[in-house]
Amino acid sequence: MDRLYVVVSIVLSGLVLLGIKMMSSPRTAVNGNRLSALAMFTAILLTLWNNGILTVPLLWAAMAVGAAFGLTLGLRVKMIQMPQMVALLNGFGGAASALVSMMEVMDKYHQMATFNKLSGQLGLIVGGVTFSGSMIAAAKLDRRMTQMPVHLPNHNFWANLSIVAMFGLGIATLFFDTAVVPLSVLVLILSNIYGVLFAIRVGGADMPITISLLNSFSGLAGSIVGFTISDPLLIALGAIVGASGLILTQIMCRAMNRSLAHVLSGAIAKPSSKPKTQDEAPEAPAEPAAPVPAAEALQAPEEQAEDPFPAGRMLREAKRVIIVPGYGMAIAQAQQHVKRLMDALEAKGTEVKFAIHPVA
Repeated sequence: MDRLYVVVSIVLSGLVLLGIKMMSSPRTAVNGNRLSALAMFTAILLTLWNNGILTVPLLWAAMAVGAAFGLTLGLRVKMIQMPQMVALLNGFGGAASALVSMMEVMDKYHQMATFNKLSGQLGLIVGGVTFSGSMIAAAKLDRRMTQMPVHLPNHNFWANLSIVAMFGLGIATLFFDTAVVPLSVLVLILSNIYGVLFAIRVGGADMPITISLLNSFSGLAGSIVGFTISDPLLIALGAIVGASGLILTQIMCRAMNRSLAHVLSGAIAKPSSKPKTQDEAPEAPAEPAAPVPAAEALQAPEEQAEDPFPAGRMLREAKRVIIVPGYGMAIAQAQQHVKRLMDALEAKGTEVKFAIHPVA
């Protein structure tokens, strides 16, 4: 392998890491995104050059189509649709990894070492799960299917069976060389089935965490395919994406006070209630209070003996207020209400600041 290729690969990986580091601050996030994008584009050119296909017109035409599609998608998508777009991009990354693995298996399987054969099957599995799971996540967030967790009959059984089957068939390709292509196709089908079973039982509110995890999977799939084709640049960049996605997933779980297993199981926290004895009469349901905008609650008279709006009282007494917008505010289109609340607070001399929630 060309030493220059390895050296430049290390430099580009470092630039991607630097770009991710810059994205941690709002002041440098835009430049960090541009730096990472430039490094990735350079990595594509480096890969084409290293394989002697830099001047193939068909590849440039394909990249032009992809660039036009990505640019159009990026310009037309609304900010509240950004999670759906990220899910789609994760799915495309997983599909690309699965396709590369399949092409390697179909073309060079008999010349590959055992490690590369296994990594090829693993690339099919992770890539397929990432693709189908991301498509379900995008559909849920875009409300093209129910956002409630979907649990099929014997859901865990079928999910576990698909895991055992796809790994078993992947290992079986080592012993049945003549049937490697149909076995690999079955592995790819089963991985997509598991991706669906994996994603449909996650509720819409927890989908940002799932998308972050699938983002990690897309990087992991790319890194695995890098082992399949023995490409250190793909291994490094895929590992960076996989690790950063996993770290972000952990941060989001802590921010939501949820465990990853709890999120992926589709469990919904239920409020605990004190068990009633037979002697206790059932309580009459309380009349629900009419919703009052925050700005009106802020202006409620302070002479009132019992303030029915404790949040409004706290806001009236506060000298500094930090508002943390989240995905729920975007979905509810409540930006104008938050702006009116900010204006009302500032009119009475309260200092108002905005913070960024890790999930948002």
